[in-house]
Amino acid sequence: MEKHLKIADADNVAIALEDLQQGTELTVAGNTLTLKQHIAVKHKFMLDTIQAGDTVTMYGVPVGIALTVIEEGELITVDNLTHKSDAYGFSDSEYQFTAPDVSHLKGKTFNGYKRGDGQVGTANYWIFVPMVFCQNRNLKTLQEAFEAELGYKKENDYRWQIRQLVSGDGEASSITEETLATPVYPNVDGIKFLLHEGGCGGTRDDAMALVRLLAGYIKNPNVAGATVMSLGCQHAQSDLLREALGTEYATDKPVYYFEQQEYSSEHKMLSEVIAATMKGIAQANTLHREPVGLEHLTIGLECGGSDGFSGISANPLIGTVSDKIVALGGKTMLSEFPELCGVEQDLIDRASTKAVAEKFVTLMESYNQKAVAVGSGFDMNPSPGNIKDGLITDAIKSAGAATKGGRSVVADVLDYTEYATKPGLNLLCTPGNDVESTTGLAGSGANIILFSTGLGTPTGNPICPVIKIASNSMLPKKMVDIIDFDAGRLFSEGISLNDLSEELLELIIAVASGEVKTKAVTLGQDDFIPWKRGVSL
Repeated sequence: MEKHLKIADADNVAIALEDLQQGTELTVAGNTLTLKQHIAVKHKFMLDTIQAGDTVTMYGVPVGIALTVIEEGELITVDNLTHKSDAYGFSDSEYQFTAPDVSHLKGKTFNGYKRGDGQVGTANYWIFVPMVFCQNRNLKTLQEAFEAELGYKKENDYRWQIRQLVSGDGEASSITEETLATPVYPNVDGIKFLLHEGGCGGTRDDAMALVRLLAGYIKNPNVAGATVMSLGCQHAQSDLLREALGTEYATDKPVYYFEQQEYSSEHKMLSEVIAATMKGIAQANTLHREPVGLEHLTIGLECGGSDGFSGISANPLIGTVSDKIVALGGKTMLSEFPELCGVEQDLIDRASTKAVAEKFVTLMESYNQKAVAVGSGFDMNPSPGNIKDGLITDAIKSAGAATKGGRSVVADVLDYTEYATKPGLNLLCTPGNDVESTTGLAGSGANIILFSTGLGTPTGNPICPVIKIASNSMLPKKMVDIIDFDAGRLFSEGISLNDLSEELLELIIAVASGEVKTKAVTLGQDDFIPWKRGVSL
């Protein structure tokens, strides 16, 4: 295996694929250099000596400006490099893309739940939707009752460990994985409760965004129906949700509405909620999985806890899968707009129409201006964990993150909460925050989410299976209970990107068919955070 990687011919930096000691002599693209210092795995080193003010290039695009002289063989750090992204503009040139050969996949199917609007679910959930945070306690009360009595409640061995330690009965028993009782309704994958802190007290725009997000969750093909609970006086009114479900988010699914201020007691309302919901769940249980083509997949493309390998293994792998799904007639959605800073020109050039390109630019610039107005900006996106593991600037992070979108034409650009309707690659405006972004992807119709990570994160979603893909082969061994797929084998075992993509597609089909549960689903990792349209990077 090579000890380093130069990504594009125009690059003047390379990535260490293993720890490299000071004094090591390397030959990169025909040139021999000596490392001036230790280069930790995942970090970058200069291939040429550059002066302060010179540009550092990676993935073939500018990713930073040198703050000092950086010598050949020297480590790139936050002390000698600052963010730089390239200027962009509209072009009349037509983007040329050769789709991958997917003839061998055209007969492939997954077993999904057909919905009345033509969508297909990879799961079958009933959801409880609060219009305002005032209903959270009621939902928690109902959650305890429904999960316990319908067989969805996990047995928690940690209770027994605590009991033994409190009683002093010697050593605590070993902890085993949580297990489920036998569900009463085997064709219903679960009852999910979308607890949140919104609906009132914020801006009307925030309330309307929440309404649209919740409408998207009800429309999502993984949902069979919903119980909506409201207080009555909040900004996010139930009537707004009804209206949304009759227009942009039109659905024929059963939706039951309850408003607490119309009842004489909480007990009376909850009793009626239970009676109505049980009928809906019984109806959902009559649905069965049927074989459908892969064009019915709508895949969210996400990364979180990224490291210096994410942009060269897991993200390009996801991009390869995205291109294949698009070639089959399916939909993919690339999110996290702060992590597209520096690759705008490439995405503009790939837009299907000028209107699509203009919408992308408008959303990017509006979002960044709001961040700048409060003393931030897209350039402040990398987290301490990102930087520690080699993602020194936002442009470096973005150039790697964007590879999740493959090379397909950008079919459409969606603002937050807009629902995906066009086959092909869609760009969805969300924050870089993992959970706010995955929450948005499910609200825009994703029925599977591919999530790359280099540092590890348990992130999941209440209704959408999240397949966690490790960028390096160390992570699956370190965090065995959260990783579903090892993309690090691209380097650790020399498996080709195409072969890995075929393996990942088989896993996607198994998850979409309900044959394999993702680690996040097994853990019950139901993360749901609506984005308030303030500044979240």
